[in-house]
Amino acid sequence: MDTTGTTFTARVYRVVAMIPYGKVTTFGAIARALGSPKSARMVGFALASIPGHLDLPAHRVLNRYGFLSGGWHFGHPDIMKAELEDEGVVVSGDYIVDLGVYFWDPGMDPEVDALREAHY
Repeated sequence: MDTTGTTFTARVYRVVAMIPYGKVTTFGAIARALGSPKSARMVGFALASIPGHLDLPAHRVLNRYGFLSGGWHFGHPDIMKAELEDEGVVVSGDYIVDLGVYFWDPGMDPEVDALREAHY
């Protein structure tokens, strides 16, 4: 799989690799940052098929409410929760992260802007 090219999946992987330690983002924020605001599910599909040799912090990608919706990809949401908590992110008992505290907006990152521009 091409992780350096301009395919949507490759660009998703590159954005996910940029998520700072101790921060989270959402499927929709990644889609918007890549210029495809209605493609949040496609971001999820891309993350569900990450090749095993890529070491991407996909545990930092949540749904729009801050819910650990990708938790089952890791085996159980508790695994995703533990990874986030190891980074200092507080996760409630309902598997929710306060986006007001921990959110990273990829749309505000100049490197992500370059990914969007490179595609067009």
